[in-house]
Amino acid sequence: MSGPISLEPGDAGQDTLALRLAAPRPPRRRPRWALDDATLAIRLPGPGPDEEAVSTLAAELADAIGPAVHPYEVAALLEAEGLSATVIKERYGHPNLFSLATALYQRVPRTFPEPPRPADPWRPDTLRCLLRGVLFALPALAYLLTAPLWAVDRHAPVLIVAGIASWAWGQALGHRAHLRLVTGRREASGTLLTGSLLGAAAATALAALPGAGALALAVAAAQSLYLAGASVLLVLARERLLLAALSPLIAGAAVLPWWEPGPELRVGLPLLALLATLGAAGRVLWAGRAGPASADAVRPPLRASVPYGLFGLAAAVLVMLEGRRQPYAVIALTLSMGPAEWLLYRYRGWSVAALRVSATPAGFLLRSTAVLGLCLTGYLSLLLPAALLTGSDPVTLLLLAAALWTALLLQAFGVAWPPAVLCLAAAGPAGAVLLLDLPPGPPVLPWACGVAAVCLAVCATRLLGRPSPHS
Repeated sequence: MSGPISLEPGDAGQDTLALRLAAPRPPRRRPRWALDDATLAIRLPGPGPDEEAVSTLAAELADAIGPAVHPYEVAALLEAEGLSATVIKERYGHPNLFSLATALYQRVPRTFPEPPRPADPWRPDTLRCLLRGVLFALPALAYLLTAPLWAVDRHAPVLIVAGIASWAWGQALGHRAHLRLVTGRREASGTLLTGSLLGAAAATALAALPGAGALALAVAAAQSLYLAGASVLLVLARERLLLAALSPLIAGAAVLPWWEPGPELRVGLPLLALLATLGAAGRVLWAGRAGPASADAVRPPLRASVPYGLFGLAAAVLVMLEGRRQPYAVIALTLSMGPAEWLLYRYRGWSVAALRVSATPAGFLLRSTAVLGLCLTGYLSLLLPAALLTGSDPVTLLLLAAALWTALLLQAFGVAWPPAVLCLAAAGPAGAVLLLDLPPGPPVLPWACGVAAVCLAVCATRLLGRPSPHS
């Protein structure tokens, strides 16, 4: 023994007999509550718990006990720490595990740590969004290359009719293909194969109505085939493959300021880009069709994609009306589709974050409205410098962009009919007034786009200002 043992009445250690061994044992792993290996403590029966030992244990386990909502959680923690019934009785003076757990629970104040912030499920791929915006505008290089070879003024109506038809069909086909992707890639590839061929044929047939000749019809057919192939690649997220297919156009347009390529290259480069796009689309569809078929494939009804096609029709008409007066504004609008898609993702991510910190529906409505205003303002602030640099009317361009972006936002949440109806209500009267040269003339387009933008913003605030669409 290491020294005399005092057991006088009133002594601080009168209920504990401590024996220190002459030589310490080899070190071994011990729980935090255990004594050192060289000391053996024998607690004599006493009147109650050892408050000092319980307080020490509470301090050691405070971080784990604080978040507990019931003593049973503390009991489970003590069991995990390895405290046996003998240790609880002899070391801490409690009759059982639950008595010690209750004492610890009462001794440690409650804490409510914030849960870890989850990852943003709507974090956008910035490079991919920007690339998509560029891909929407790159086909215009084909018109730049071939412009000297055909009469643009005489053949433009044919291309416009084919483009509007392809835009409307592509919107509906893209929606239906995404529905089929839920079932399987094989089913989506089949839908894209059939739908793209039908869409190209329908657009070419409609382009024949103006009767501008065989050359214009051939150009319209090439345009429709390209839009069909590009839609396939974009829906299946093969943007880089489409960029590679368009590389002949990029190379040809890059040398135009310094070198005249001649008629052969002016025709051959766009044709090569068209064949590369169709080949890439066919290869992707072939690979998709080679996959296994889904056992429980259910075809979605065709009527579900109708409002998306109608919105595509209205959007194409509005853009065409703006392009008749301000063609550079349309180029800026097309390039802005990449940032627009990025902001759609940002809106969803920021709305989910606002939902987490909102305690009432009214609070979330205010935050959701602020997020909508922030995203819309950010998008329009990108277009304003482009409108000023190109000499375009910024009012009409910004109102048209606001209407289109808000409509796309509603469609992203599955709200399809309100954007389609409101955009058709804007495109119909504006198209009739401008194409038939009726009063009030050109001012009708900004008014129509402005009314549609306001109505769509009110619709988005009302429908998306509730927690349910974001949960």
